[in-house]
Amino acid sequence: MKTITTGILGAGRIGRLHGNNILRMHGVDLKAVADPYTDFESWPEAAVATGEDPDLVLGDDAIEAVLICSPTPTHADFIERAAAAGKHVFCEKPVDLEPDRIRRTLAVVEEAGVKLQVGFNRRFDPTFARVKQAVADGEIGDIHLVKITSRDPEAPPVDYVASSGGIFLDMTIHDFDMVRFMSGAEIVEVHAYGAVLIDPEIGNAGDVDTAMTTMRLSNGALAVIENSRQAVYGYDQRVEVFGSKGSAEAFNEVPAQVRLSTAEGINTENPLYFFLERYQASFVNELETFFDCIRNDEAPPVDGRDGLMSVVAGLAATRSRAVNRPVVVESSGITP
Repeated sequence: MKTITTGILGAGRIGRLHGNNILRMHGVDLKAVADPYTDFESWPEAAVATGEDPDLVLGDDAIEAVLICSPTPTHADFIERAAAAGKHVFCEKPVDLEPDRIRRTLAVVEEAGVKLQVGFNRRFDPTFARVKQAVADGEIGDIHLVKITSRDPEAPPVDYVASSGGIFLDMTIHDFDMVRFMSGAEIVEVHAYGAVLIDPEIGNAGDVDTAMTTMRLSNGALAVIENSRQAVYGYDQRVEVFGSKGSAEAFNEVPAQVRLSTAEGINTENPLYFFLERYQASFVNELETFFDCIRNDEAPPVDGRDGLMSVVAGLAATRSRAVNRPVVVESSGITP
Protein backbone atom coordinates (compact mmCIF):
# COMPACT_ATOMS: atom_id res chain seq x y z
CA MET A 1 0.00 0.00 0.00
CA LYS A 2 1.33 3.41 -0.96
CA THR A 3 2.00 5.67 2.04
CA ILE A 4 0.52 9.16 1.70
CA THR A 5 2.30 11.94 3.55
CA THR A 6 -0.24 14.33 5.01
CA GLY A 7 -0.46 17.68 6.77
CA ILE A 8 -3.25 19.41 8.68
CA LEU A 9 -4.16 23.10 8.74
CA GLY A 10 -6.14 23.83 11.90
CA ALA A 11 -5.65 21.98 15.18
CA GLY A 12 -8.91 22.69 16.96
CA ARG A 13 -11.50 20.09 17.88
CA ILE A 14 -12.03 18.66 14.39
CA GLY A 15 -8.37 18.92 13.40
CA ARG A 16 -7.35 17.03 16.53
CA LEU A 17 -10.02 14.38 15.81
CA HIS A 18 -8.71 13.84 12.29
CA GLY A 19 -5.13 13.85 13.52
CA ASN A 20 -5.84 11.12 16.06
CA ASN A 21 -7.61 9.05 13.41
CA ILE A 22 -4.76 9.42 10.91
CA LEU A 23 -2.20 8.33 13.49
CA ARG A 24 -4.05 5.01 13.77
CA MET A 25 -4.28 4.46 9.99
CA HIS A 26 -2.04 2.26 7.89
CA GLY A 27 -0.54 3.82 4.80
CA VAL A 28 -0.84 7.45 5.96
CA ASP A 29 1.96 9.48 7.52
CA LEU A 30 0.99 12.66 9.38
CA LYS A 31 4.04 14.89 9.01
CA ALA A 32 2.97 18.38 10.11
CA VAL A 33 0.16 20.38 11.72
CA ALA A 34 -0.11 24.17 11.55
CA ASP A 35 -2.34 26.46 13.61
CA PRO A 36 -1.52 29.95 14.94
CA TYR A 37 -3.97 29.67 17.85
CA THR A 38 -3.29 26.24 19.34
CA ASP A 39 -1.11 25.09 22.20
CA PHE A 40 0.56 21.97 20.82
CA GLU A 41 1.92 20.71 24.14
CA SER A 42 -0.90 18.17 24.36
CA TRP A 43 -0.80 17.16 20.68
CA PRO A 44 -1.03 13.37 20.61
CA GLU A 45 2.15 12.58 18.70
CA ALA A 46 5.45 14.25 19.48
CA ALA A 47 6.98 13.12 16.17
CA VAL A 48 4.56 15.34 14.24
CA ALA A 49 6.00 18.75 13.36
CA THR A 50 3.85 21.59 14.70
CA GLY A 51 3.87 25.34 14.33
CA GLU A 52 1.95 28.50 13.55
CA ASP A 53 2.88 29.06 9.89
CA PRO A 54 0.66 27.38 7.24
CA ASP A 55 3.77 27.07 5.05
CA LEU A 56 4.92 24.34 7.43
CA VAL A 57 2.33 22.26 5.57
CA LEU A 58 1.79 24.07 2.26
CA GLY A 59 5.50 24.63 1.60
CA ASP A 60 6.62 21.06 2.24
CA ASP A 61 7.05 19.24 -1.07
CA ALA A 62 6.92 15.88 0.69
CA ILE A 63 3.34 16.47 1.81
CA GLU A 64 0.96 15.07 -0.80
CA ALA A 65 -2.40 15.69 0.88
CA VAL A 66 -3.70 18.47 3.12
CA LEU A 67 -6.61 18.45 5.55
CA ILE A 68 -8.12 21.90 6.04
CA CYS A 69 -9.74 22.12 9.47
CA SER A 70 -9.24 25.83 10.09
CA PRO A 71 -11.99 28.50 10.49
CA THR A 72 -14.36 28.87 7.55
CA PRO A 73 -13.03 32.24 6.28
CA THR A 74 -9.64 30.58 5.58
CA HIS A 75 -10.92 27.55 3.66
CA ALA A 76 -11.07 28.84 0.10
CA ASP A 77 -7.66 30.51 0.29
CA PHE A 78 -6.02 27.43 1.79
CA ILE A 79 -7.63 25.18 -0.84
CA GLU A 80 -6.27 27.37 -3.62
CA ARG A 81 -2.79 27.52 -2.09
CA ALA A 82 -2.71 23.77 -1.58
CA ALA A 83 -3.93 23.12 -5.12
CA ALA A 84 -1.33 25.49 -6.54
CA ALA A 85 1.30 23.47 -4.67
CA GLY A 86 0.00 20.28 -6.27
CA LYS A 87 -1.51 18.85 -3.09
CA HIS A 88 -4.78 16.95 -2.81
CA VAL A 89 -7.25 18.54 -0.40
CA PHE A 90 -9.76 17.39 2.16
CA CYS A 91 -11.68 20.42 3.45
CA GLU A 92 -14.21 20.65 6.24
CA LYS A 93 -17.51 22.21 5.27
CA PRO A 94 -18.18 24.81 4.04
CA VAL A 95 -15.67 25.73 1.33
CA ASP A 96 -16.93 29.29 1.76
CA LEU A 97 -20.23 31.05 2.41
CA GLU A 98 -20.32 32.83 -0.97
CA PRO A 99 -21.17 30.73 -4.05
CA ASP A 100 -19.09 32.86 -6.42
CA ARG A 101 -16.05 32.45 -4.18
CA ILE A 102 -16.59 28.71 -4.11
CA ARG A 103 -16.83 28.57 -7.90
CA ARG A 104 -13.53 30.44 -8.26
CA THR A 105 -11.89 28.03 -5.86
CA LEU A 106 -13.25 25.00 -7.69
CA ALA A 107 -11.86 26.39 -10.95
CA VAL A 108 -8.41 26.63 -9.35
CA VAL A 109 -8.69 23.02 -8.16
CA GLU A 110 -9.74 21.82 -11.61
CA GLU A 111 -6.91 23.71 -13.28
CA ALA A 112 -4.40 22.20 -10.85
CA GLY A 113 -5.68 18.69 -11.47
CA VAL A 114 -5.79 17.74 -7.79
CA LYS A 115 -8.56 16.04 -5.83
CA LEU A 116 -10.90 17.89 -3.47
CA GLN A 117 -13.17 16.15 -0.98
CA VAL A 118 -15.54 18.13 1.24
CA GLY A 119 -16.17 16.90 4.78
CA PHE A 120 -19.81 15.85 4.68
CA ASN A 121 -19.04 12.94 6.97
CA ARG A 122 -22.64 11.76 7.45
CA ARG A 123 -22.59 10.13 4.02
CA PHE A 124 -20.03 7.72 5.47
CA ASP A 125 -22.04 6.76 8.54
CA PRO A 126 -22.75 2.99 8.28
CA THR A 127 -26.42 3.36 9.26
CA PHE A 128 -27.13 6.16 6.80
CA ALA A 129 -25.13 4.34 4.13
CA ARG A 130 -27.46 1.35 4.52
CA VAL A 131 -30.48 3.60 3.93
CA LYS A 132 -28.80 4.97 0.82
CA GLN A 133 -28.06 1.44 -0.38
CA ALA A 134 -31.72 0.49 0.02
CA VAL A 135 -32.69 3.50 -2.09
CA ALA A 136 -30.04 2.81 -4.74
CA ASP A 137 -31.04 -0.86 -4.98
CA GLY A 138 -34.67 0.09 -5.59
CA GLU A 139 -35.91 -1.59 -2.41
CA ILE A 140 -38.31 1.26 -1.63
CA GLY A 141 -39.24 2.03 -5.24
CA ASP A 142 -39.67 5.57 -6.51
CA ILE A 143 -38.79 8.17 -3.88
CA HIS A 144 -41.72 10.24 -2.64
CA LEU A 145 -40.44 11.85 0.54
CA VAL A 146 -37.18 12.40 2.43
CA LYS A 147 -37.48 13.36 6.10
CA ILE A 148 -34.55 14.39 8.28
CA THR A 149 -34.56 15.18 11.99
CA SER A 150 -31.40 16.89 13.26
CA ARG A 151 -31.28 18.26 16.80
CA ASP A 152 -28.24 19.20 18.84
CA PRO A 153 -28.09 18.38 22.57
CA GLU A 154 -27.29 21.95 23.60
CA ALA A 155 -27.16 25.37 22.01
CA PRO A 156 -23.76 26.74 20.97
CA PRO A 157 -22.25 29.86 22.58
CA VAL A 158 -23.79 33.09 21.33
CA ASP A 159 -20.45 34.40 20.08
CA TYR A 160 -20.20 31.30 17.88
CA VAL A 161 -23.74 31.83 16.56
CA ALA A 162 -22.93 35.43 15.62
CA SER A 163 -20.11 34.34 13.29
CA SER A 164 -21.53 31.02 12.07
CA GLY A 165 -23.50 32.28 9.08
CA GLY A 166 -26.77 31.25 10.71
CA ILE A 167 -28.44 27.95 11.42
CA PHE A 168 -29.09 27.06 7.77
CA LEU A 169 -25.42 27.47 6.80
CA ASP A 170 -23.96 26.10 10.01
CA MET A 171 -26.25 23.26 11.03
CA THR A 172 -28.75 22.50 8.27
CA ILE A 173 -26.00 22.46 5.64
CA HIS A 174 -25.26 18.84 6.60
CA ASP A 175 -28.95 18.01 6.22
CA PHE A 176 -29.20 19.63 2.79
CA ASP A 177 -26.33 17.39 1.72
CA MET A 178 -28.14 14.36 3.15
CA VAL A 179 -31.30 15.23 1.20
CA ARG A 180 -29.27 15.35 -2.02
CA PHE A 181 -27.36 12.19 -1.11
CA MET A 182 -30.39 10.12 -0.15
CA SER A 183 -32.59 11.26 -3.02
CA GLY A 184 -30.01 11.44 -5.78
CA ALA A 185 -31.76 14.66 -6.82
CA GLU A 186 -31.19 18.38 -6.58
CA ILE A 187 -33.05 20.78 -4.31
CA VAL A 188 -35.00 23.09 -6.60
CA GLU A 189 -37.16 25.05 -4.13
CA VAL A 190 -37.07 25.69 -0.39
CA HIS A 191 -39.46 27.22 2.11
CA ALA A 192 -37.87 27.75 5.52
CA TYR A 193 -39.33 28.77 8.83
CA GLY A 194 -37.50 29.72 12.00
CA ALA A 195 -38.20 30.66 15.60
CA VAL A 196 -36.32 31.60 18.75
CA LEU A 197 -37.65 29.23 21.41
CA ILE A 198 -34.54 28.20 23.35
CA ASP A 199 -32.26 31.19 23.96
CA PRO A 200 -33.32 34.82 23.34
CA GLU A 201 -29.66 35.76 22.93
CA ILE A 202 -29.53 33.67 19.76
CA GLY A 203 -32.31 35.87 18.41
CA ASN A 204 -30.40 38.97 19.49
CA ALA A 205 -27.46 37.66 17.46
CA GLY A 206 -29.70 37.59 14.39
CA ASP A 207 -30.34 33.85 14.20
CA VAL A 208 -32.98 31.27 15.15
CA ASP A 209 -32.64 28.14 17.28
CA THR A 210 -35.56 26.14 15.87
CA ALA A 211 -36.18 25.63 12.16
CA MET A 212 -38.26 23.73 9.63
CA THR A 213 -37.40 23.57 5.93
CA THR A 214 -39.58 22.04 3.23
CA MET A 215 -38.15 21.33 -0.20
CA ARG A 216 -39.18 20.35 -3.69
CA LEU A 217 -36.66 18.12 -5.49
CA SER A 218 -35.71 17.79 -9.15
CA ASN A 219 -37.15 14.25 -9.33
CA GLY A 220 -40.55 15.47 -8.16
CA ALA A 221 -40.15 14.21 -4.59
CA LEU A 222 -40.56 16.33 -1.49
CA ALA A 223 -38.27 16.68 1.54
CA VAL A 224 -38.47 18.14 5.01
CA ILE A 225 -35.74 18.98 7.53
CA GLU A 226 -36.42 19.95 11.10
CA ASN A 227 -33.70 21.36 13.33
CA SER A 228 -33.35 22.32 16.95
CA ARG A 229 -30.33 23.70 18.78
CA GLN A 230 -31.31 21.90 21.99
CA ALA A 231 -32.73 18.42 22.49
CA VAL A 232 -32.47 17.76 26.21
CA TYR A 233 -32.30 13.96 25.73
CA GLY A 234 -29.23 13.97 23.46
CA TYR A 235 -28.14 14.16 19.84
CA ASP A 236 -31.21 13.37 17.74
CA GLN A 237 -30.24 12.22 14.24
CA ARG A 238 -32.86 10.36 12.20
CA VAL A 239 -33.49 9.85 8.50
CA GLU A 240 -36.41 8.35 6.60
CA VAL A 241 -36.78 7.85 2.86
CA PHE A 242 -40.33 6.89 1.84
CA GLY A 243 -41.20 5.51 -1.57
CA SER A 244 -43.68 3.62 -3.70
CA LYS A 245 -42.60 0.21 -2.33
CA GLY A 246 -41.91 1.09 1.29
CA SER A 247 -39.56 3.11 3.45
CA ALA A 248 -36.03 2.96 4.88
CA GLU A 249 -35.36 4.53 8.27
CA ALA A 250 -32.24 5.22 10.34
CA PHE A 251 -32.73 5.69 14.05
CA ASN A 252 -30.64 7.21 16.81
CA GLU A 253 -27.51 5.46 18.00
CA VAL A 254 -27.51 4.61 21.70
CA PRO A 255 -24.68 3.44 24.00
CA ALA A 256 -26.19 -0.04 24.30
CA GLN A 257 -28.91 -1.65 22.18
CA VAL A 258 -30.95 -2.74 25.19
CA ARG A 259 -34.65 -2.15 25.86
CA LEU A 260 -35.77 -2.71 29.45
CA SER A 261 -39.42 -3.78 29.77
CA THR A 262 -40.98 -3.97 33.25
CA ALA A 263 -44.33 -3.33 34.92
CA GLU A 264 -43.26 0.28 35.30
CA GLY A 265 -42.78 0.77 31.58
CA ILE A 266 -40.46 0.25 28.62
CA ASN A 267 -37.16 2.13 28.63
CA THR A 268 -34.16 2.56 26.38
CA GLU A 269 -31.01 4.62 26.77
CA ASN A 270 -30.75 8.19 25.53
CA PRO A 271 -29.00 8.78 22.19
CA LEU A 272 -25.24 9.25 22.10
CA TYR A 273 -24.65 12.76 23.35
CA PHE A 274 -23.04 14.64 20.43
CA PHE A 275 -21.48 14.36 17.00
CA LEU A 276 -18.03 13.19 18.10
CA GLU A 277 -19.57 10.08 19.60
CA ARG A 278 -22.43 9.59 17.15
CA TYR A 279 -20.37 9.91 13.98
CA GLN A 280 -17.09 8.40 15.16
CA ALA A 281 -17.04 5.73 12.45
CA SER A 282 -17.98 8.18 9.71
CA PHE A 283 -14.99 10.42 10.43
CA VAL A 284 -12.66 7.45 9.95
CA ASN A 285 -14.50 6.21 6.86
CA GLU A 286 -14.45 9.56 5.06
CA LEU A 287 -10.67 9.91 5.46
CA GLU A 288 -9.98 6.33 4.41
CA THR A 289 -12.10 7.01 1.31
CA PHE A 290 -10.16 10.22 0.58
CA PHE A 291 -6.78 8.50 0.82
CA ASP A 292 -8.00 5.55 -1.28
CA CYS A 293 -9.13 7.99 -3.98
CA ILE A 294 -5.60 9.41 -4.08
CA ARG A 295 -4.00 5.96 -4.26
CA ASN A 296 -6.38 4.72 -6.96
CA ASP A 297 -6.64 8.02 -8.86
CA GLU A 298 -10.40 8.12 -8.41
CA ALA A 299 -12.74 11.08 -7.99
CA PRO A 300 -13.85 11.65 -4.37
CA PRO A 301 -17.51 10.76 -3.79
CA VAL A 302 -18.15 14.13 -2.09
CA ASP A 303 -16.61 16.85 -4.22
CA GLY A 304 -16.53 20.60 -4.52
CA ARG A 305 -19.85 20.78 -6.34
CA ASP A 306 -21.49 19.00 -3.43
CA GLY A 307 -20.00 21.64 -1.17
CA LEU A 308 -21.32 24.39 -3.44
CA MET A 309 -24.87 23.08 -3.72
CA SER A 310 -25.36 22.73 0.03
CA VAL A 311 -24.24 26.33 0.54
CA VAL A 312 -26.61 27.47 -2.21
CA ALA A 313 -29.45 25.62 -0.47
CA GLY A 314 -28.49 27.17 2.86
CA LEU A 315 -28.50 30.67 1.41
CA ALA A 316 -31.86 30.01 -0.23
CA ALA A 317 -33.28 28.86 3.10
CA THR A 318 -31.87 31.92 4.85
CA ARG A 319 -33.53 34.15 2.28
CA SER A 320 -36.79 32.22 2.43
CA ARG A 321 -37.08 32.68 6.16
CA ALA A 322 -36.30 36.37 5.82
CA VAL A 323 -38.93 37.03 3.13
CA ASN A 324 -41.41 34.40 4.40
CA ARG A 325 -42.00 32.70 1.06
CA PRO A 326 -40.55 29.89 -1.07
CA VAL A 327 -37.27 30.51 -2.87
CA VAL A 328 -36.27 28.78 -6.10
CA VAL A 329 -32.77 27.30 -6.21
CA GLU A 330 -30.80 27.20 -9.45
CA SER A 331 -27.50 25.48 -10.11
CA SER A 332 -25.98 28.86 -11.00
CA GLY A 333 -27.07 30.50 -7.77
CA ILE A 334 -30.24 31.67 -6.06
CA THR A 335 -33.29 33.17 -7.69
CA PRO A 336 -35.74 35.01 -5.39
